[in-house]
Amino acid sequence: MEYVIRLDDVTADLADIEQHLLDLDPAVILDRDAATGVLRCSTSALAVELLHAFADAGYRVAPDAIERLPSVCCGGCSG
Repeated sequence: MEYVIRLDDVTADLADIEQHLLDLDPAVILDRDAATGVLRCSTSALAVELLHAFADAGYRVAPDAIERLPSVCCGGCSG
């Protein structure tokens, strides 16, 4: 699943957040969109799990700040 996460703290330590996310999903990918400043996350974790991981990292994220993006999977490689 892919998510966009609006985090008010633009100075957030992405490496620290990513470490907490890696505990949920060892294949997680997290980065910041340079144009918009939002975080992009690709993971198998659910939104509620992301909320907890961000909280464990010391960042409060409102549930509505996490937006799950529509799937771009065509199903061709495993369908």
